[in-house]
Amino acid sequence: MKKILLLLAIALISSNLYAQDFVDPDKSPMDAAFFPSQAAKRQFAKTEEQKMALEPQIRVLYSRPSLNGRSIFRTSDNRKDGITKLGESWRVGANESTELLLLKDAMIGGKLIKAGRYSIVITPSENEWTVHINSENDGWGNYSHKPELDLITVTIPVTKDSKSLEQLSIALYSPKNDNTVHLKIGWGTYRAELPIVLQ
Repeated sequence: MKKILLLLAIALISSNLYAQDFVDPDKSPMDAAFFPSQAAKRQFAKTEEQKMALEPQIRVLYSRPSLNGRSIFRTSDNRKDGITKLGESWRVGANESTELLLLKDAMIGGKLIKAGRYSIVITPSENEWTVHINSENDGWGNYSHKPELDLITVTIPVTKDSKSLEQLSIALYSPKNDNTVHLKIGWGTYRAELPIVLQ
């Protein structure tokens, strides 16, 4: 009986060592953008044809930081002046690296990129952003960007909108309903779009 109790006590202690507590929720919730936009709801399609039309072709996973009265970009090293610094790598969100999942091969910036999972990093300036499609995944913060792992680097123009978005937002849409999909990024009054041509 003593041996059984001893084994039970050891088992309980061991299980507590490996118990996983829930972590506190992030201030910046994770979100997903799909193309087509209703792809995540394809199981509700009424016909097989509708379901096929909603098969996902691109997905972006990202965390949505809020402005909370802050400026997005700063020119100094003082974090009180803005969230991220112009001219430095930015993960396009918060927390984990922003992830681009291509379910088809695609052309980005005139270069072919195979279907797969990638990270998106941006080096912002005031009027244009340099977008890096990087082969490293599952990083955290702006610290994981390794330029030598960039597969594609392309510069896109930035515009300003009269409406300010409190949270970073990403959308995927096809302006001409063809195989060219725009990855649209908006935060504050900044707007930028990266064309992705599905093959």
